[in-house]
Amino acid sequence: MFSQLSERLSNIFKRLKNRGVLTPEIIDNVIREVRVSLLESDVALQVVKDFTKSLKDKLSEHSVINSVSPEQTISQFMQSEIVKLLGKSSPVAIKNGTILMCGLQGSGKTTTAAKLANLYIRKHNKKVMLVSLDVSRPAAVDQLNVLASTNEIPFFKDIDLSVDSSLSIAKKALSRLKDFNIAIFDTSGRMYIDESLMNELRSIYEIVSPNESLLVVDSMMGQDAVQTAKIFNENIKLTGLIMTKIDGDARGGACLSAKSVTNCQIRYMCNGEKIEDIEDFHPERVASRILDQGDIMSLIEKTVDQNIMNEDEFDLYKPDFDMFDMEKCLRQIEKIGGIKGILKFIPGFGKMQEMLKNTNIDNNLIGRQIAIIRSMTKKERKSPKILNASRRRRIAAGCGLPVCEVNRLVKQYESMRVAMNKIRKKGLIFS
Repeated sequence: MFSQLSERLSNIFKRLKNRGVLTPEIIDNVIREVRVSLLESDVALQVVKDFTKSLKDKLSEHSVINSVSPEQTISQFMQSEIVKLLGKSSPVAIKNGTILMCGLQGSGKTTTAAKLANLYIRKHNKKVMLVSLDVSRPAAVDQLNVLASTNEIPFFKDIDLSVDSSLSIAKKALSRLKDFNIAIFDTSGRMYIDESLMNELRSIYEIVSPNESLLVVDSMMGQDAVQTAKIFNENIKLTGLIMTKIDGDARGGACLSAKSVTNCQIRYMCNGEKIEDIEDFHPERVASRILDQGDIMSLIEKTVDQNIMNEDEFDLYKPDFDMFDMEKCLRQIEKIGGIKGILKFIPGFGKMQEMLKNTNIDNNLIGRQIAIIRSMTKKERKSPKILNASRRRRIAAGCGLPVCEVNRLVKQYESMRVAMNKIRKKGLIFS
């Protein structure tokens, strides 16, 4: 989402590399370029004015340190200003209560409700019930029901659309709350904001008395999204925002403007279509991504699947590292989005993008390697050293791939096993 802004800011820093001293002229030029970059990224005008003024004041007051280059100094202050602009750190999950989801039609509200429920169940070990109050849109109740059943999330089904209104459904669902820790209510949306939508929402808000009122915002809408959030916040007391479609080509202005314009914190971000594609909003990490400094913490969190790490037989650094363990490593890489998915979190990725355009990165490689491992017998996976030529030919035939790919995987496994042993012997990892 921030690729355009990140590229522009990287170009600003690149031009500062050969400068030895941070002068007033350099500061003025940088502020001018930052202002243009933010405006072209669709950040609200007043937010840009406040941001650049604060940045300029800090840079002007900064005493020059000989060991720190202008590039490093400006990058450091800019990161702190972006973090301040984005607001507080990641959300704290509620222990018990109700969550009210609202937003315009098409923002991904219903899908996000299911993602949030899945997050609370899997990550926070809560009993969650999904409730659809969207009786105005055809098949909206069925849509949430399908998402819930597909992902084994409890869904409130005591609904008769011929007689029930959103208010009566809310009342009936609240009577079942004693069986759950959290109830997530998905409300109706409209293509635009109107009085009937707000009246209905205010009535539901009074009945549900939510612990959390979360507005789902489509980041592709730009500044319209921020104005929408402002109006919703004026009608009901929002406690947070959820930004959706951040994996698209939005310019990022809505995300950077939301907190300042609405005084409402972004709580979560949705970065894909899968049920697990929702993450806590960390301003520090977002600021690092914008400044092309990577996001190693998010990469670690995405790589380490707690369910896998809790399996007794899985120890990445055990002496007998085998193909079972290698498959689990590959599954985690595939879950992130393959090689390209990992690269997005690496510092300097923005500078590499031009070079990578002409590089053929095979993102299907991981899937083929997993297929090869699954074509092995349990004995072969446990003891890969028995993989002679005839066994490799059988494995290749079983997964429909050439023998050379099987050989390549075995060679890769041997390299990983040797590397793990070296790390273990040096005492860097303790199991």
